[in-house]
Amino acid sequence: MKTYLAKQLFDGQHMHNDMHMKVDKGQIMAIESALQSPWKTDIELDGTVSAGFIDIQVNGGGGVLFNDEQTPKALSKIMQGHAKYGTTTMLPTLITDSNKKMQRAANAVREAIEISMPGIAGIHFEGPHLSLSKKGIHCAKQIRVISDADLTIVTRKNIGKVLMTIAPENVPTDIIADLVNQGVVVSLGHSDADVDTVLSAIDAGAHCFTHLFNAMSGLTARAPGMISAALTDKRVGAGLIADLHHVHQYNCKLAYQCIGPQRLMLVTDAMAHVGCDMQVYPWLNANITKVGNKLTLDDGSLAGSCLDMASAVKNMYALLSEGVLANEQHRLLNDALNMASATPANLMGLKRLGKLIPGHQADFILLNQDLSVQASWIKGEHVAGAVINGTNNR
Repeated sequence: MKTYLAKQLFDGQHMHNDMHMKVDKGQIMAIESALQSPWKTDIELDGTVSAGFIDIQVNGGGGVLFNDEQTPKALSKIMQGHAKYGTTTMLPTLITDSNKKMQRAANAVREAIEISMPGIAGIHFEGPHLSLSKKGIHCAKQIRVISDADLTIVTRKNIGKVLMTIAPENVPTDIIADLVNQGVVVSLGHSDADVDTVLSAIDAGAHCFTHLFNAMSGLTARAPGMISAALTDKRVGAGLIADLHHVHQYNCKLAYQCIGPQRLMLVTDAMAHVGCDMQVYPWLNANITKVGNKLTLDDGSLAGSCLDMASAVKNMYALLSEGVLANEQHRLLNDALNMASATPANLMGLKRLGKLIPGHQADFILLNQDLSVQASWIKGEHVAGAVINGTNNR
């Protein structure tokens, strides 16, 4: 059992000063004001302590792309590449690929869960039942009609939480409803569907949108498209890639204003480049090249991101707090942190994650003043970074 003294602690609702957090066997046992607590401090955390970040769209990291290596070892490398940036839970994401690759990906996640690999909560199948016209970097040859073989994989009960991105024009509503009834979280994306088709999918149980604004039917005066449904339907949440390349800053603000922090989630859509020095990665018949903080194919089109969750939080907070009074900035920081923790936890039904409260899993991070991650813990175990003040026996 350890007692941490947090100079600041965000519990998911409020920011508190000088708090004791008692952790035992991977769980938060109690949180109390250090001024009133009878406990002796074991470790002092000089900064802001928050729930760890939850990223539901992680294609790769640490030099590994999940589509190219579906093994527990690969998942460990991806997780390690992101943990240094505050991600304590993720859904490794398989981009559109063959049924055989889907099976191997599911098996890797099953093995990771069986050995209690830190941070792996399930899997995100992004495709293969998408729109060819909105495929992005997804392989056109693998985009296909949903089959019983595909359904058998995504409805497995031994692979944790399952998120599946589909284009609603290519998947019948009865199948969407069946997926939802079997526990799959259905997200809409890579789609050119009209608004009526989108709403029918939501009626059937789809309740998320994948990387809002990107690879989806646009918003015009007489054709509202997928974007309009995402911004107006209160039954759904949405992921947002806040790297300021995928989505213009004004659209990031628009999404926040329309959807709100309880349903808008920050995601990275990260490729293998995150958490390592990689500059170029081969993809199909091209290369994904990192230039600054942007990834592009040879033709200059975007190809996933090299965004990490800490940078996503920083970017979103900077956008929202620009020109805002100081007392309001505190609320906006809380919102930015929740969009990376509590909100994705709620969407995926991760009931013991996303907040720092007694009974929850002890997944937490230490942030400095500029919101850079200093250290990360999963189930109470220190997994990345350094504790600035180390052990303190006062």
